[in-house]
Amino acid sequence: MNEQETLLVFPTDFPIKVMGERRDDFARTVIEIVRRHAPDFRPETVELRASSSGNYLSVTCVVRATSKAQLDALYRDVTAHPWVKVAL
Repeated sequence: MNEQETLLVFPTDFPIKVMGERRDDFARTVIEIVRRHAPDFRPETVELRASSSGNYLSVTCVVRATSKAQLDALYRDVTAHPWVKVAL
């Protein structure tokens, strides 16, 4: 698949779920990373869910994606953070 191939049609609202260890600043940190790549991000789209054990937290953010390159950069940045275990 080359750089231009994608199943998405841009612009589109795109949910990103980021999971990591439950920490006081985890959600804020994820939102800061998202805002770097999507300055028009709306914080009211954030959904938080703790794992059943309470050790992990998922943060889902809906961004208005404008390109595959934007989403790729966002995923690279968020998964590079040491607190992040996985991003979907």
